[in-house]
Amino acid sequence: MIPAEARARAPQQQEAARALFVDNLPAAQRTAGERRFDAAGARLHAALSSLYGDRPEFADWYARLLVAIAAAAAIRPASLQALDVQREDDPQWLSRAPPLGYSAYVDRFAGTLRGVRTRIPMLRALGVGYLHLLPFLRARAGDNDDGFAVASFEEVEPRLGDMQDLEDLAAALRADGILLCGDLVLNHVADDHPWAQAARAGNTRYRGFFHVLHDVAEVQACERDLHQVFPQTAPGNFTHVPAMGGWVWTTFYPYQWDLNYANPEVFAAMAAVLLDLANRGIEIFRLDSAPFLWKRRGTACINLPEVERVLVALRAVLDLAAPGTLLKAEAIMPTPDLARYFGSGDDAGHACHLAYHSGLMAASWAALARQDTALLRTQLRLTPALPSGCGWLSYVRCHDDIIWSVLEPERSRPDERAAIAAAARFLSGGPGSFAHGLSVRRADGEGVHGSNGMTASLVGLPEDPRQLADEQALARYALLYALAYWCGAVPLVYSGDELGQGNDAGSGETPPHATDGRWLQRPRYDETRLALAQVGQGTPAQTFALLQRLGAARRRLPASHHETPIEDCSGLDAAILLLARGAHSLAAFNFSAQPQVLDSGRAMAGDWRPLWPDVATAAPAEVTLPPWGCVWWVRA
Repeated sequence: MIPAEARARAPQQQEAARALFVDNLPAAQRTAGERRFDAAGARLHAALSSLYGDRPEFADWYARLLVAIAAAAAIRPASLQALDVQREDDPQWLSRAPPLGYSAYVDRFAGTLRGVRTRIPMLRALGVGYLHLLPFLRARAGDNDDGFAVASFEEVEPRLGDMQDLEDLAAALRADGILLCGDLVLNHVADDHPWAQAARAGNTRYRGFFHVLHDVAEVQACERDLHQVFPQTAPGNFTHVPAMGGWVWTTFYPYQWDLNYANPEVFAAMAAVLLDLANRGIEIFRLDSAPFLWKRRGTACINLPEVERVLVALRAVLDLAAPGTLLKAEAIMPTPDLARYFGSGDDAGHACHLAYHSGLMAASWAALARQDTALLRTQLRLTPALPSGCGWLSYVRCHDDIIWSVLEPERSRPDERAAIAAAARFLSGGPGSFAHGLSVRRADGEGVHGSNGMTASLVGLPEDPRQLADEQALARYALLYALAYWCGAVPLVYSGDELGQGNDAGSGETPPHATDGRWLQRPRYDETRLALAQVGQGTPAQTFALLQRLGAARRRLPASHHETPIEDCSGLDAAILLLARGAHSLAAFNFSAQPQVLDSGRAMAGDWRPLWPDVATAAPAEVTLPPWGCVWWVRA
């Protein structure tokens, strides 16, 4: 929330700032510019003055920022300006028709950006309306965290294409009704990025873009409060760089230098990157590693209040120059901490439009492993109500670990810590387990940090694509996706899941694959499986058709479904999750390997008709759910 004193200062500069912004727009854009500034200008000033207003140069810096925002708005392509106006006229456009998402690495999905265009028919057949392509900007030479160590925000990775290919792809996707989501890596740049190179060469301005500690005692003091993101592959949060005269803050990998957002020039530079990419056709930005943006000694440097203000300011920048563009928070944090990523107080609904519900994802896997929904029920209880126009991105798997720390509130209880550890052990395979995953230990050796594996491997689908999945493995797959599709405003399919594709068998062959367990769930798209799906054979045909039917059922849910909070109506049976959304949507999920009779309860009173699966199903009060079974109903 923006402090009251910052808001009180805003009117003093608003009139002049408004005139400055509007006067720097082309005449044809000034009416819209005035309207947008009246809606977002005060919010931008309040957020930025709360962060930087005590600097004597703030007024001049803020004026330069407004001129830069107006310049970006002035060159925004006409087609995107028209889209902005359309979405401004229908502010509920996303929640009124929430799309199905799909996430993929460009190279492993289709080779190049041009290759992605050839996948559009497949995406449409699956019902996808939102495509998240993982980092495709030019990455660091050598190790680069699979593209998240960005060496240039102005170039596409050459082996994937160029900026014209990006713009052409964005236009092609828009023509087919698919939103393009791209990563904006906010927290850090690669150590060979021009800003880092200039800093290393002694440029005073760019040295201020980074955090440098000059004393080993300072480093040790900070480390006591900080977490380990990659405890096995990149322990520690600082890297000694002789040319910088000390230790550079590197939360993730030593070659990823954290940006210093306490410096307003960093904010201005990243705002310019945001607007440039939005003008090239990216409609949604996944804000990578958002919780880590602000640093304060003596804290864990995660989820600090200033992070929300940075996000509110970035959203206001977009509202001024590219208001049809959305922000999505990649905040893999305990569920109660996520509300701030949507904005709070007067800023509620004015930060990110979407955020990952990683707690729901992790708890779903724990429920599957334990045949007990207690952790899921807790996550639903902890899920904050969202401002209008905002929503959760729900998912089964992604390119990263299942990070168990998102269940941190539960981990404080010894019994829940033991339950999470048992779930992680189950997913890593062994006697009695259907899963084939990999566990990652915590830095202190106490417990499990995360679990890795593709959905198909973790639910027990067969490795041979020509083999049909057994009934229970396919039911487990359907159960997890049915929960994600029912709960989220934007459910996400991870590339290869629709084909029942398993772990990358070659993930341990060469560095960095051998040291980073996340490569287990980053296989190349299997053309053989795609061909089998297209001719209706084997496991790929089963999983693809299942997601098609599930998507069709989701599109028939009531229009207000995703705006309505979830009510947990579960009874005493620990394996059953019974959820209602308003008076018109009901769903039951059986996280047990045994059939379960549904406890009717008050939520089931009335006249309901089944929506999923698309076969005749009895009314709720009469249902026995099969092993790993689920049913959706709507009011008749």
